[in-house]
Amino acid sequence: MNKQMLVDNWLHEQEIAYIKGWDFSHIRNRYTEEDDLPWDFGKIINTYLRDTDCLLDMETGGGEFLLSFNHSPNLCAAIEGYEPNIKICEDRLLPLGIDFKPADGGDKLPFDDEYFDVVTNRHGKYEINELKRVLKKGGLFLTQQVGAENDRELVNLLIGDLDCPFPEAYLKFAVQEFKENGFEILEEGESFNPIKFYDVGALVWFARIIDWEFPNFSVEKYQNNLFKAQELLEKEGAIEGKIHRYYFVAKKK
Repeated sequence: MNKQMLVDNWLHEQEIAYIKGWDFSHIRNRYTEEDDLPWDFGKIINTYLRDTDCLLDMETGGGEFLLSFNHSPNLCAAIEGYEPNIKICEDRLLPLGIDFKPADGGDKLPFDDEYFDVVTNRHGKYEINELKRVLKKGGLFLTQQVGAENDRELVNLLIGDLDCPFPEAYLKFAVQEFKENGFEILEEGESFNPIKFYDVGALVWFARIIDWEFPNFSVEKYQNNLFKAQELLEKEGAIEGKIHRYYFVAKKK
């Protein structure tokens, strides 16, 4: 494939870089990540979640993860603040009887004090004082988060050396904050795993979607770096970076 054909392909991926909910099916089989974490966050949640628990899923995306729990809809609530996903949640979750509210995880939560038995949060923002407020005594907060070192090699490859957007995003800092705020940590884990791309177009699409990690990225602006990525792909068979994940389960005392 000549250079112009490559650029045309990358520009096409840039143009169509849009997702509904948190759906990466467009690049399925073109990349791999998070397939072999040493824990399964969904299974961890199901270990703690009782049939009678009132559950809140924060930053629910399009509700996909919440629905995977198969929890009673009348005991489920969800929030989402990303505008394109709000309509999806309204259409998908409200008809099921799930209490969905448009809200951002870092702001005041639109629920009463001591309302929930369990709050889940997968890769979303949270505010610890709001968690303390809406959780019942003995209630649980379960979260899996993206760490500070996530995708840094890929950012360096495509854009260059940038300051880390979330330098405090490490398990030790998060756990310490919860302990200082009256929570007991029931379990925790942290992992660094490979992420691999098998074509540069998939990486372009990914970088445009994850714009907080790849700020102001465009094919036009970083074309030379994309050619370097193409050379690396042809030499190594894949473009490899590193994901950074951690999780913990915190109990309100």
